[in-house]
Amino acid sequence: MKISVYTMAVETFLPTLESLTKLLDKGSAHAQAKGLDLVNASLASDMYPLSKQVQLVCHFAQEATARLTGTPPPPMEEPAKTFPQLNAVIEKAIGYIRGVPASAFDGAEERDCTLEPPNLDFVIAMDGLTYLRSWALPQYYFHLVTAYDILRHNGVAIGKQDYASWVSAFVRPKAA
Repeated sequence: MKISVYTMAVETFLPTLESLTKLLDKGSAHAQAKGLDLVNASLASDMYPLSKQVQLVCHFAQEATARLTGTPPPPMEEPAKTFPQLNAVIEKAIGYIRGVPASAFDGAEERDCTLEPPNLDFVIAMDGLTYLRSWALPQYYFHLVTAYDILRHNGVAIGKQDYASWVSAFVRPKAA
């Protein structure tokens, strides 16, 4: 069985972004009940706050979708300042990703996805499959998990079931 780049990208991004929305809803309720500023909370002083983590999750999902389909990625917006704004950023990312047809990913495995870091004298040369596996998904999950960790660290009542809520679609009763 061959797994498509579309499946690995889009079918990863959409359910995890939807899960992040639910995590943020619980975070918002907790922040309001406890009088906390979770939008600006971080795990350490030299780490990005929740707002930037969510912005980067959405950015990496959209950028990967764009690069893998050979289109320019949408510009990264400023980090949101409220929970409703964070959810709006996620909804925008979901809309962008859903708007790209599966056929646009044809040939993505071999597509040039070379990265050119600004102000540096080197490139990171990758084809689409390498880019997705070695760059886009690790970056995406790093910021997704960090957003989860910020919420959890600040007392939001969430766990693995909340983080991986998409798995519930596959739960079945045991055969008798």
